[in-house]
Amino acid sequence: MILKFFEIRKINLSLNKYLLFYGKNDGLKNEEIFKLKSNYKVVERYDEKEILSDTETFFQNIFTGSLFEKEKCIIIKNATDKLINIIDDLFEKKVNDILFIFISENLDKKSKLRKKFETEKNLIVVPFYSDTNETLFKLVQIFFKKKNIPISSENINLIVNKCSGNRGYLYNELEKIELFSINKKNISTENLFKLISLTENFDIFELVDNCLAKNYKKTINILNENNFSNEDSIIITRTFLNKLKKILKLAKEFEKNKDINLTISKAKPPIFWKDKEITIQQLLKWKSNEIEQLIYDINNIELLVKKTPTNHINIISDFLLQKSA
Repeated sequence: MILKFFEIRKINLSLNKYLLFYGKNDGLKNEEIFKLKSNYKVVERYDEKEILSDTETFFQNIFTGSLFEKEKCIIIKNATDKLINIIDDLFEKKVNDILFIFISENLDKKSKLRKKFETEKNLIVVPFYSDTNETLFKLVQIFFKKKNIPISSENINLIVNKCSGNRGYLYNELEKIELFSINKKNISTENLFKLISLTENFDIFELVDNCLAKNYKKTINILNENNFSNEDSIIITRTFLNKLKKILKLAKEFEKNKDINLTISKAKPPIFWKDKEITIQQLLKWKSNEIEQLIYDINNIELLVKKTPTNHINIISDFLLQKSA
């Protein structure tokens, strides 16, 4: 059965336990998955390769006492036609107490998995197509209104056109712009161009993530491959600080429960599945007291940058390389 994303709330989850989400709009997919999984006490995540490489263990996990319980959701990413036999086995074994969400990128009309979910009445498929520019324009407009940040329609269009219909990418851009706009009365087109063009060559979040995961080679490669200016320094420090605050909250939770997968699954706001692996790396590298020290350090770095007339980016680069080593 085919549904549109805004019809998901109509699904009777007591009857429909098998959902397939496909399409390039990762941001919207992530929003809907969060809404669904928030109804369940236990959330487990798998990758298709993980299941296919050890199918026996996958089924054992489902039927063991710790996992086979009500109010549980299993999310399977990178789903393809190779999972059809697994799904048939789940039907045959009458696994009806678990919500299964299968996540795919693009599935063309020839896809057997897509056809199966479209034609069988107990299965639901939801395509997540790229957002229209009109939809993204409204999202941006609402975002800046809530943040009380003045911005022109022209500049909203500039942001929207950059994001190519992907609201996940849009949210990254908005977070970056929000960090930059702290203590600023408005955002000029010139500054916006600098921020937007920054992502032409690299993802600033990727730089910060790899530094905190202590991926030294990746960090130095990103720094070497991009021609950063002094104006980029503040947005890098603020992105770093914002990420540290999120990781600190997770680190404290991890130190309490000693279960890293539980910490990741219960994170609020939720951690997108693509970021799960590197977030785990970060939590294994830093203790909460060390993160608190990093927050202190990056605040001092920003003060130093503001006081220093030149070589801002050198100060930032040295700091990032030191912490990623």
